[in-house]
Amino acid sequence: MKKKLVTYNDGESMDIIVLIKDAILRKNKKNEPYLVLIFSDGDSYIRGNLWNVADDDVAKYVAGTFVQLNGIKEKFQNHYQIKILSMQTVGSSEVTNITDFTEKSYIDVNELVSELKDGILEINNPIWKSIVSFLVDKWYQKFIDFPAGKSNHHACKGGLLLHTVTMLKLAVAISKIYPQVNHSLLYAGCILHDLGKVIELSGPVATKYTVEGNLLGHLVIIDEQIILAAKELKIKEYDEDLVLLRHMVLSHHGLPEYGAARRPAILEAELLHKIDDMDATVYAITRSLQRTEPGTFTELISSQDNRRFYRPIDSSDLNKINNLE
Repeated sequence: MKKKLVTYNDGESMDIIVLIKDAILRKNKKNEPYLVLIFSDGDSYIRGNLWNVADDDVAKYVAGTFVQLNGIKEKFQNHYQIKILSMQTVGSSEVTNITDFTEKSYIDVNELVSELKDGILEINNPIWKSIVSFLVDKWYQKFIDFPAGKSNHHACKGGLLLHTVTMLKLAVAISKIYPQVNHSLLYAGCILHDLGKVIELSGPVATKYTVEGNLLGHLVIIDEQIILAAKELKIKEYDEDLVLLRHMVLSHHGLPEYGAARRPAILEAELLHKIDDMDATVYAITRSLQRTEPGTFTELISSQDNRRFYRPIDSSDLNKINNLE
């Protein structure tokens, strides 16, 4: 059995094929460029810095590239990293099974699909229910397979479904506390808000942004999908219910600087934004804490304003959470 990154000991050498999950160009204190590389074997990932990089290196070592990595696993500030000794790109044809490098969420897909279907049944508005049902059916296989991101939250096979259903559960709880919330609109928004990622992203293996993803983004993409669905379903172009649903997805990033086409202007849109942010935040912090020794701080988490989070010594419950990649 092929040895995994997580099983190498401190100071142990490795010479293995790994996938570059992310590559970030930075500069040191002397203003010299270097690459922060995140290597993945499908079950775990680890960071390594490639120093003194040239333009060719930046172009060659990009996310989604397989490399033969020769290095030493070492601990730095209570976190493991790879000291890179040498590295060479490897063609995908030389990789025995590319799916082995797909990060997994260890989720029960059937259970999540059942919860998703229950949520759709609870949507009382016929326009919202018909559009949600139409689009879920249209993109079903990709919806249950795709990640919710390239490298940040729920960036694993099935991550989009997991993120969607978790948000749906939060929406159900909030709707019970606040009866003034239109639960049908909130549920519809939760289910559709990130569905555009089935077009924005390339898939669960070596995830990249597609041309459409780079040029349009998933908010614009899902808005277009809603419009196309409405035409198929013979729904009037500017029916208020249709406009409300479109506003939900177009505003769910909250602020224009975070990609929102409009700031939330209805209660349910504001809640959708906060639910989305909450689930992404919990996921990102939990994932980092799971890779942090008790009594120490996490690495800087970019999605959380480059903050570190402390893992208490008595934090055994973190080890019971097995639905993160």
